[in-house]
Amino acid sequence: MTIVAEPETIETADWKETLARLLPAQGCWSEEEYLVLTESTNQLVEYTDGFIEVLPMPTPRHQLILQYMFLAFLRFVEPRGGRVHFPVLRVRIRPGKFREPDLMLLLDAADPRQQDRYWVGADLALEVVSPDKPQRDLVDKRFDYAEGRIPEYWIVNPLNDTITVYRLEGESYVEAGVYGRGQKAASVLLDGCMVDVNAVFDVK
Repeated sequence: MTIVAEPETIETADWKETLARLLPAQGCWSEEEYLVLTESTNQLVEYTDGFIEVLPMPTPRHQLILQYMFLAFLRFVEPRGGRVHFPVLRVRIRPGKFREPDLMLLLDAADPRQQDRYWVGADLALEVVSPDKPQRDLVDKRFDYAEGRIPEYWIVNPLNDTITVYRLEGESYVEAGVYGRGQKAASVLLDGCMVDVNAVFDVK
């Protein structure tokens, strides 16, 4: 008697191997494939020249800090005609490179850089430092947003309770201020916009 094995199904196969066979190989992703992927999931995914990077899910503390920052900027910017957004929303740094900032804003809500699938620029970007890989927000993203010609970049760092504000000068950022507990972080671009550092990191 001949025994015929049943075909391996997705339920019995290693799902990671199955997924790898279905998706493009690293280095071979097109912009459109990346956009379709990110439109089909709430997972944070970034893209550089054919490669994708899946970012870790944020912690509850990360989200509470981000919520505080979003509301602080919203209260300041919206009455002045601006627009503030939080994830999941992509910004195109250049052809072949997309990032998903924790927060980004435009001074003018009618700015044409604001598009349906992604933005093609911003006036300010902000990242809350992730403990899994601090260099991503402290170093890598600083170069990325400078490449995208974003005038101001905020790094909110719960690892040492500081907020660093950078302003674009030429093709790179220069430090406009490092603010710790007992101080108020101030925007260069948004005159009069300040955030109490204690309130940011004590949020519950």
